[in-house]
Amino acid sequence: MFLRILAVASPLAGQVHDNFRLVRETMKRPMTVVAATALAATTIAAVTGGAAAQADANLSGGAQSAAVRTLSDTVVPFATASSAIGAVPGSQKLTIQVWLTQKTAAAQSYANAVSTPGNPLFGHYLTPSAYMARFGASTEQAAAVESWLRSSGFTGIATDSGRDYVQATATVTKINAAFRLQMEYYRPTADVNAGKYLLRANDQAVSLPASLAASVVGVTGLDNAALKQTYVRTAVPATTGAASGKPISFACSQYYGQHYAQRLPKVFGTINVPTVLCGYTASQLRRAYGYNRHNIGKGVTIALVEVGLAPDMFLTLQDYAASMRIQSPSASRYAELSLGQGSACGDPFDIEEQLDVEASYDMAPLANQLVVGGDSCNNGFFGAQAVYDADTAILNGADNHPLAEIASNSWEIGDETIPINMLNIEHNYLIRAAIEGVSMLFSSADGSGVFTPSSDPYATAVGGTTLGIGNKVARLFETGWSDNISADINNKWVTQGEFGAAGGGPSLLWAQPSYQKGVVPDSLAVPPGNRGGLVRAVPDISADADNFTGFAIGLLNFNSKGEPTGFSLSPIGGTSLSSPLVAGMVADAEQYQHAFGFLNPVLYKLAGTSAVHDTLPVTSSTPSRYHGVACDVAQCGLLSLITFDDQSFSMLGYTGQVTRVGYDTMTGIGTPNGQNFIYDLRALEGAKS
Repeated sequence: MFLRILAVASPLAGQVHDNFRLVRETMKRPMTVVAATALAATTIAAVTGGAAAQADANLSGGAQSAAVRTLSDTVVPFATASSAIGAVPGSQKLTIQVWLTQKTAAAQSYANAVSTPGNPLFGHYLTPSAYMARFGASTEQAAAVESWLRSSGFTGIATDSGRDYVQATATVTKINAAFRLQMEYYRPTADVNAGKYLLRANDQAVSLPASLAASVVGVTGLDNAALKQTYVRTAVPATTGAASGKPISFACSQYYGQHYAQRLPKVFGTINVPTVLCGYTASQLRRAYGYNRHNIGKGVTIALVEVGLAPDMFLTLQDYAASMRIQSPSASRYAELSLGQGSACGDPFDIEEQLDVEASYDMAPLANQLVVGGDSCNNGFFGAQAVYDADTAILNGADNHPLAEIASNSWEIGDETIPINMLNIEHNYLIRAAIEGVSMLFSSADGSGVFTPSSDPYATAVGGTTLGIGNKVARLFETGWSDNISADINNKWVTQGEFGAAGGGPSLLWAQPSYQKGVVPDSLAVPPGNRGGLVRAVPDISADADNFTGFAIGLLNFNSKGEPTGFSLSPIGGTSLSSPLVAGMVADAEQYQHAFGFLNPVLYKLAGTSAVHDTLPVTSSTPSRYHGVACDVAQCGLLSLITFDDQSFSMLGYTGQVTRVGYDTMTGIGTPNGQNFIYDLRALEGAKS
């Protein structure tokens, strides 16, 4: 039967472990765990001054007294005096988490060893308990933090089962006193807000007793900035002049080039332009990426990380499969895990979740799907804390195994200017994922620039493409996703700027990892500014993400009582599409195999081979019909032209991204090339003993 686990009181002290055992019994897959006896040399290091390099330094500066130490860089960039609009009431209660220091350097060395082909420890993953014993925070560290929180007036104090953090609740008055700061409300912007809530954060860095400082890597729950979701739907563009007023309407295309808008303002030497796609079907995407019914993810669990849970998601998936005329999903292979108060305070990832579930199902219909919903309530969990908890719940696992072999994360925290304590929290649990054999995929974001956590060297960053699927040809063209939108103003195309792009470029923080050496051109790994050395480049791999050549998402419709009343299909895109698509293909490769774990050292060995399709730039020699599509008034608000692969310095956040032959900073090594990708990835990973 369909399993849905809701209202897990807290992801603490083994509660997820206990509640998830029933689900694990339906999804259990043997995992070989081999005790390791040696460590490899570290092959991935942070750029001097970067996040990991400052894992210890972030606790050392700004001492207020001999008994108190300040955690440097624990203030979010939006928390400036000029944008403050008032103090958070002292009576308001917040739930925060104090994240504990791990043995990062030693863990990183082990993560490199178990992830690198040819290393004697390749594939020798540790169980969650073995990771904790060897690299995790000690029980004494956790107990000391618990004791201090209790003495400071916090309640509900408990350490999570993986000793990643200590969770506690207190009034703002007590939080202000304990951490020596002031909680303030801040003026929201289009880029930084807290959704329906007032935006809040601490006004200055967190301070702790000096005796605890070495045990703490950071604190979450103080700010509630919304996550960067990575799906894109058509919206009305802003215009800078008067529209021509043409009452033009035309049909969207079921496949690329099915319909043409005619007698438009001339562009690319033509007045006839293909119309925007209605949204590709499951069968079309399967055809483009070489789906094969023999490799369908059987026995592999894909975790999809959300905030809150969409109502009746499994019913939506059933309706979606029926509408796509593909096999019906099995309730025994689908489960949900809700953390904390779950969706009690709303479901901000509603559309996101439906996209993640349907896209991953398209590529791996016999994989187990586990939807993990982080707490959506405005008690500290609304922002990063919710997804951090969801990821660590996967790693804490059940029955001493992670809850999934693959985790797809269609969200970003922000660009690389986020506080170092948050970067360190992400870095620690991504290293842990590599050690436990969990593949962590992250959407690279839906705008120019480099974002986190996808830029971390232990994350697999999934970029986006613009994909043309023909009536009979599976892939007419595929290029890097970077759209420019132009409006018909007085019978001329007037550019309105970037209208969606995959995140990517050189990192501000991380040195070039060994797996990128010899694959990423030096010109694409030059660090911003005047720093020396080469840096991590983003993304690693990619798939379709352009909403104008995107996916037909199935959405369940509800009445005012929350009852399902119907089902509809709607076009959507974003790297929220590409990440679960790639996750599904990795699951196909992992079928009947050992867990693949951290993918990048193996993925980069596939660069330039028949396992990946090399996405190519749009150039003057590209046929005009592949340069862009037209969008009518009904769909885009006014007659519009969307041109493809159109990066330029005029685009917000532009990092010098480029689509080019070989590795590029729009699409990484390229896109999965069907069964070649599956069998070649499987062969390289199969070297694990």
